[in-house]
Amino acid sequence: RRNTKRVPSFRKLLRTSQIKLDNKLKNKQYKQKSAAKKYRKEQKKLREAVRDAISRKPFPLEECKKKKVAGKWEEKEEEDALPLDMMDEDDLKLMEDLAQKASFLTRDLSSNEPVHVKKRKRESVIEKYEKVPRRLQTEPEKELIHLLPIKDKSGIIPQAVEKPVLNVAHDEEEDTEEMEEAEDFDEEPLPVLTPEEMAAQRRQKVQERKMHIAALASAILSEPDSNIKKLKELRAMLMEQDPNVAVIVRKLVMVSLMEIFKDIAPSYKIRPLTEAEKATKVKKETRKLREFEEGLVSQYKFYLENLEQTIKDWKQRKLKKSNVISLKAYKGLAEVAVKCLCELLVTLPHFNFHNNIIVLIVPLMNDPSKMISELCVEAVKKLFKQDKLGYASLGVVKVISGLVRGRNYDVRPEVLKVFLHLRIKEIELQKDSEDIAPKKKFMTYKEKRKNLSRMQRKWKKAEEKLERELLEAEASESKEKKLKLHTETLNIVFVTYFRILKKAQKSPLLPAVLEGLAKFAHLINVEFFDDLLIVLHSLIASGDLSYRESLHCILSAFHILSGQGDVLNIDPMKFYTHLYKTLFSLHAGGTNEDIGIVLQCLDVMFAKRRKQVSQQRALAFLKRLSILALHVLPNSSVGILATNRVFMQTFPKMDLLLDNESQGSGVYLPELEEPEHCNAQNTVLWELHLLQRHYHPTVQKFASHLIAGAPTEGSGALPLDLSQRSATELFETYCMKGMTFNPPVASVTPRKKDTFSQMDSFVDEELNKQLQQHIRETVANKPLDFAKHLKESSLA
Repeated sequence: RRNTKRVPSFRKLLRTSQIKLDNKLKNKQYKQKSAAKKYRKEQKKLREAVRDAISRKPFPLEECKKKKVAGKWEEKEEEDALPLDMMDEDDLKLMEDLAQKASFLTRDLSSNEPVHVKKRKRESVIEKYEKVPRRLQTEPEKELIHLLPIKDKSGIIPQAVEKPVLNVAHDEEEDTEEMEEAEDFDEEPLPVLTPEEMAAQRRQKVQERKMHIAALASAILSEPDSNIKKLKELRAMLMEQDPNVAVIVRKLVMVSLMEIFKDIAPSYKIRPLTEAEKATKVKKETRKLREFEEGLVSQYKFYLENLEQTIKDWKQRKLKKSNVISLKAYKGLAEVAVKCLCELLVTLPHFNFHNNIIVLIVPLMNDPSKMISELCVEAVKKLFKQDKLGYASLGVVKVISGLVRGRNYDVRPEVLKVFLHLRIKEIELQKDSEDIAPKKKFMTYKEKRKNLSRMQRKWKKAEEKLERELLEAEASESKEKKLKLHTETLNIVFVTYFRILKKAQKSPLLPAVLEGLAKFAHLINVEFFDDLLIVLHSLIASGDLSYRESLHCILSAFHILSGQGDVLNIDPMKFYTHLYKTLFSLHAGGTNEDIGIVLQCLDVMFAKRRKQVSQQRALAFLKRLSILALHVLPNSSVGILATNRVFMQTFPKMDLLLDNESQGSGVYLPELEEPEHCNAQNTVLWELHLLQRHYHPTVQKFASHLIAGAPTEGSGALPLDLSQRSATELFETYCMKGMTFNPPVASVTPRKKDTFSQMDSFVDEELNKQLQQHIRETVANKPLDFAKHLKESSLA
């Protein structure tokens, strides 16, 4: 069996590349330390040599050596020295010349060898060792570590190193001595900068780095094919080591590289070349294009690795020893890295490593940091909205499903709510297929008649016919491919929803699941309808759901029944009853936002199922909704009255509630929870007269319109901007979230008072003053009578 070499995974590449970067950084630091140590040693030797040269002064040979004893110099003649009078003049002159040479004076005179002796080729190591002068052992012998010897032309040189002794105090003394010597040797000390000078220096450095980044970026964008190697130089600035500007420079480089990749990345995915393609000779332009693509993919991969490593370092709260950035600053770097990844996720869904970006972004949707989680959620929403084919959406849905299952359904509800932005509807399918289909412009008949001959027109006609057929085939193929992708995506979404309904009914994810089912229920397979309706009803009957969650259950059930569920013989009376008896839990406070879901439920329950709804049920809902319109905010009242208008136009005999003289059997029971048996036909819509005097002008218009019987024409008809909108649209249009009147109240400018009105106000003020004075005098004179008068007047 032949061993096949496996392609390394993306995570393995990330690990190996990070190890290489760490090794390079360690080697660089070790070289810098070695160079600094070597420089210090050279400086120390130089200072010692300078001191020795100053202390040693050459003496002429004719003077005898002097020895200082007890503060006096005594002369001591060497016994072996020859008297000068016995030497020739030439020899004496030669000795004087040699005495003036420093090399002669500083040479080691203890050795018996001449100055210019020839190297002996076969000299043994033992003979050399014997010639080395011995010294008395006055100090304790130091422990040596023997190393491997070195062999050169002269022979074998043994190597040994003293065993280091941990003496911190001694090392500190040596360091201080070296520093003092260095300070003595340096004439000018380094200047101390003030905070203002340091800030100015930092601004200058930042400006220099900005100019460098701008120069590299402009060069790459102007000629990407030729300057692709400058991407590496720009990417190297992500490892900025100056602690004063490291954070801002790294952020600028991240954003700059992101914008560069967005501009120069092609509109297709670059695949690696095969061995046969590499061995084939190609044109110069093709070779240049291949080099550009290979360099682009490589630099893009390293850039993504840097972004991922920045996020990992922040998540793990770890810093490298050589890092110049504080732990607090790493959060800002991680946020910028997440922004860059989100932007690349949305703008380059077709390019290489997009699935790797998805794997990075989706877990961050559940991040404890609110800013990072919101960034990732918004990026995924944008991707879903603009994805026409469905490849990227399918990849994201798969990762989200795995994340929810891997975390045992302990994720934020926003992670599942992004499913609501998926473009999986039959209406959008036709629209997107038209957008995807390539648009080919064919020549008109006049252009053909003007520019082509008869034979050319004939060939052109046949050619255009063939092109049209090819385009139609391509469009149908893309439509089938898209439908297949949407089906697979929807299956994963429903599997996730059903798992939560089965295993985690008390999870905070349940509202998101019910909302998703309400949106995609019409696409569920018919085989699951019975079981799903039973589950939804059991959830409502359990009483564990909030009011909004129960509304989502009702909406999901009726979406199921209004689509493919029409063929099923199922009576959803339980859902009608639950909605009817819980309508009065809505009010103008916190539950006002739930009215939007109630309006959607009413639209599905009555407008789309009008043939399955009895008149008695419609009358009961119409009366209860009219009562509810008195207790909610104006936008909710407008939405409810718009729904009542649909009721009166859809169902016959709804005008019974507008006639107070009609008679029926029974008495209306508003407190009864069964809409079929509350005798709603025996009441009237007196609430409309109160709503007709509402302060909101739109509510007044709808109330007057309903009192007139909701006519489509005539004086009682609504204007077009109100009649053509649905109840949900009107509810959102007249929303009062900004705590202001919608529509705003027109300001009335006060008119100038004329002379007569001013005179009237003056007379009124004088009369009031006189009346008050009269009352005070009366109370002072007859307090008891006045009190008695007040009591009698109050009783009257």
